[in-house]
Amino acid sequence: MNKLLSCVAMAGMAISTLTLQAQQTTESLYNYTEAFHPIFYNNNGSAYRSASGRPGHSYWQNAASYDLKVRLDDQANRISGQVTITYTNNSPDALDFIWLQLDQNLFEPNSIGQAVIPLSNSRYGSAGNDFKGGYEIASVGVTGQNDTRYTINDTRMRVDFAKPLAANGGKTTLTIDYAYNIPMYGADRTGILETKQGNIYAIAQWYPRVYVYDDVQGWNTLPYTGPGEFYCEYGDFNLEITAPADHIVVMGGELLNPQDVWTSDQLTRYKDAQKSDKTVMIRSAAEVANKQSRPSGKKELTWKYRLENARDVAWASSKSFIIDAAKINLPSGKTSLAMSAYPAESNGGNAWERSTEYTKASIEYYSKKWFEYPYPAAVNVASNVGGMEYPGISFCSSQAKAGSLWGVTDHEFGHNWFPMIVGSNERLHAWMDEGFNTFINDLSTAAFNNGEYERRMGDRNSMTAAFAVPGLEPIMSSPQNMRERNLGILAYYKPGFGLRLLRDEIIGAKRFDAAFRAYVHAWAFKHPTPEDFFRTIENETGENLAWFWRGWFQHNWLLDQAIDEVRYVEMSPEKGAIIKISNLQKLALPVVIEATTESGKKIRKKLPVDIWERNKSWSFALETTERLTSVTIDPDHVYPDVNQENNTWRAN
Repeated sequence: MNKLLSCVAMAGMAISTLTLQAQQTTESLYNYTEAFHPIFYNNNGSAYRSASGRPGHSYWQNAASYDLKVRLDDQANRISGQVTITYTNNSPDALDFIWLQLDQNLFEPNSIGQAVIPLSNSRYGSAGNDFKGGYEIASVGVTGQNDTRYTINDTRMRVDFAKPLAANGGKTTLTIDYAYNIPMYGADRTGILETKQGNIYAIAQWYPRVYVYDDVQGWNTLPYTGPGEFYCEYGDFNLEITAPADHIVVMGGELLNPQDVWTSDQLTRYKDAQKSDKTVMIRSAAEVANKQSRPSGKKELTWKYRLENARDVAWASSKSFIIDAAKINLPSGKTSLAMSAYPAESNGGNAWERSTEYTKASIEYYSKKWFEYPYPAAVNVASNVGGMEYPGISFCSSQAKAGSLWGVTDHEFGHNWFPMIVGSNERLHAWMDEGFNTFINDLSTAAFNNGEYERRMGDRNSMTAAFAVPGLEPIMSSPQNMRERNLGILAYYKPGFGLRLLRDEIIGAKRFDAAFRAYVHAWAFKHPTPEDFFRTIENETGENLAWFWRGWFQHNWLLDQAIDEVRYVEMSPEKGAIIKISNLQKLALPVVIEATTESGKKIRKKLPVDIWERNKSWSFALETTERLTSVTIDPDHVYPDVNQENNTWRAN
């Protein structure tokens, strides 16, 4: 999900110089025994999760596959249909019941999510909204049961089994008939965009789906209230979506019946796009208004899609779509298809006509850098959703263009790696997908088209003010447990900044990238926890990073490195200088020093974080044969130091 930089800018603007001065201190608050305490992890390694950070030799996870047959009514703005769920219990526990997620119940007037929307504006809805949404469950059945008992509580449904579902591979099938009214604005994750030539339906959270049962918490049944996103099992999806014949239905899976839903000309172009590195127009703006641009003779068409080994599925439908596409080249030699669907209003002026170019570049970069893209298509849809990701498909703002369209496209498709491939629990740990994605977006933006949209917004440490907001929650807070205005900082920017610190300043790019890649490969299509990530990075790099996880992620500790004194050995500049520094706040990081001599020579020295393992202050020798005019901590302005006034010493 996309958060605009403005949220950080606003947070930074809210912090006055006086506030930052309040963080300043001359007496050290640093406690090295606390910072470097040897016990960090709450759990030892197990058969399920190795102490090395990898899945254990007996790791398991359950699976859920879905057969979905639904109909879109564009007159009533309504979805109706049936889902058949095949559930496999790979756990060592027999299960007496199963929990299902009913996300659309967020839009019921009496839902928990509606109750916690503030009177002020919220991304997740409006306190004055009178929309009456939620699932209408017509029937629930379990194979082999004559009478199925189920209970619905807010966005959760419990279905009881007549006899326990066997451990270690037991299977069952549930069939649910349901319907719901599509919200115009569905918590910025689903909705309806009105355009001159017809509505665009961005359809998500549109079917009852299974909660995750894991070795960490058993059933993960936190209700869906808006801020926290999703945690889902992997499986295969077979879809049959019946829509008005003048609509085009797009999804990130394999289209099984293209000959039934494209015109002959469009089918030819569709096949051409699958072989073309350049964007191919499948349905032009001029054709949108032409009735001949859709198959004739039927009121409705059924689009059949399949998506394998995915944790969710979403789709979009409209009669206003311009469609273009191009081939995605993958490292193995396989290909995928980048496709864009957008209205005439989004076409032109360096806007959505470049969407497929952006999608292709993003997917190709991440596939080469981290892990090969696994889906047959990557579809970007212009919608009234600011930015939201699903396997193989993204909903992005129809008004985005140029750098903003690149940014939201790259961000949302980056989510195919986190959390679609690496399936972390977004409901609890938003930073494990948003923060990781923010980190990889930095690298891809620098690489795209020779840095076309790479923009440095001042020094990297200019974000320090946002991280030093008094009362700011720790990164390792759930989205439901942090103020909405802080979500952009804590889920996106601060963890992304922290990973850049690790990569660029603490570990080194080559070693960190190798470790990060190992994490992705180890946990692809599995469910890692924060400790699994921390352990993987430590084991792969050989570094003990508990001090960093503790200060940056677990707590909201601040950094204040200071120069206390500069003197010369035996009062002689020719014999070198002695520099004394202190760590005044609770966070420890390496120290980079740059000294300037009278002749203008620059001398740099980097001190490892280990100097703070048993010291609050540290003195070290600097080789020089002439007087120094200045000494500066963090000359590149990349460390999050809350008080830069004590970072520089100047000769009298």
